[in-house]
Amino acid sequence: MKIAIIGAGYVGLPLALAFSKFHTVTCYDIDKKRIDELQSGHDSNQQHSKKNIIRKEISFINDKDKLKKKDVYIVTVPTPIDENKKPNLNILRSASVLIGKVISKKSIIVFESTTFPGCTEEFCIPLIEKSSKLKFDKDFHVGYSPERVNPGDKINTLKNITKIVGANDKNTLLKIKKLYKSICKSIYTTNNIKIAESAKVIENIQRDVNIALVNELGLLFDKLDIPTNEVLKAAATKWNFHYYKPGLVGGHCISVDPYYLSYKAEQKKYIPKLILSGRKINESMGKYVANKTKNLMLKNKIKLSNSNIALLGFSFKDNIPDIRNTKIIQIYDELKKQNIKIKIFDSIVSKNEVKKCHNLSIYNFKDLKKFKYDAIILAVSHNQFLRKLTYYNKFYKNNKKKIFIDVKNNYSSYNFIRNNYKYFQL
Repeated sequence: MKIAIIGAGYVGLPLALAFSKFHTVTCYDIDKKRIDELQSGHDSNQQHSKKNIIRKEISFINDKDKLKKKDVYIVTVPTPIDENKKPNLNILRSASVLIGKVISKKSIIVFESTTFPGCTEEFCIPLIEKSSKLKFDKDFHVGYSPERVNPGDKINTLKNITKIVGANDKNTLLKIKKLYKSICKSIYTTNNIKIAESAKVIENIQRDVNIALVNELGLLFDKLDIPTNEVLKAAATKWNFHYYKPGLVGGHCISVDPYYLSYKAEQKKYIPKLILSGRKINESMGKYVANKTKNLMLKNKIKLSNSNIALLGFSFKDNIPDIRNTKIIQIYDELKKQNIKIKIFDSIVSKNEVKKCHNLSIYNFKDLKKFKYDAIILAVSHNQFLRKLTYYNKFYKNNKKKIFIDVKNNYSSYNFIRNNYKYFQL
């Protein structure tokens, strides 16, 4: 079978690699630089990528004309939100129009991009019909199989997860199920596309709301001078307690998907209060970390203006280079309002991408020892940051004023940090 993957990012590339073991695969992306690096065997999305790690059986292309005469087209393009927290479907629109120009009769299109319920049928299919001059369900068929990529996760891989597939007719559903069965151990079918779309979007909303709950508890327990982590550990001894840790919620899924469902809900004149309330709490946590840092510095008679802070980590998640919707920028922006000097340390993210997106300089973690600081904010739990006590005590020198903000509670059991810094865990 000839398969075309539209999008060569965190979702598209693993699919291309998996399918290429059994099918003829073409992987297309509008980013020529991305295609060039993949053609050379390099993947910059991987922390420890090496040359020649990409299967040579895959055709990585930037030429849309080479997408013609494929049996299946799988769309894996990003679906971000705009500055008003509304779905930005421009990339999905372009992909749908492009597919319409290259498909032929009997083609099957599978969307993996996260959307709101109804988007595939109400938005994408009409664009394909208009662009192709073909008729849905007569000349071409469409399905939906939501991505469940979790960057950095070595256990819940594409092969091991349960893959949802949905379509609006049984024959198409069986074909899509058979296709994904070649690369996934478990397949779950839904009766239609909207169910599959809805399942995807609520997976991340559930996590968002649960994290918002523990974040709000953290805000409360901070005022009560009770260690949140100790409370959670005690509560977790009950058999049906679900353990979530407070933290910053960024990335392309958890911090975005709630806005897709709320957008659809508002079209139906329904305001999803709990979902949006959870979003509001999680969106506020970066500012809260910054304000907590400033308050601790003032309490310990550290002058804010021209003070020095080391901010550790810039990606939205541990041990991956992805900076999409990172909430670290909220911490940075809030601290800069006080004329604080901030250096960001992260050896994993792309320095060029951070410069391009945020106009900020990034330092390697090993350079932390060269920098004198008044406070450290350990914001992301990269492996390189953990158990490096010599890095953190380099400039301690019995100065009890130093602040250590442990956003992800990595060092609560380390006496050196707790005894020699003004320590705070989220």
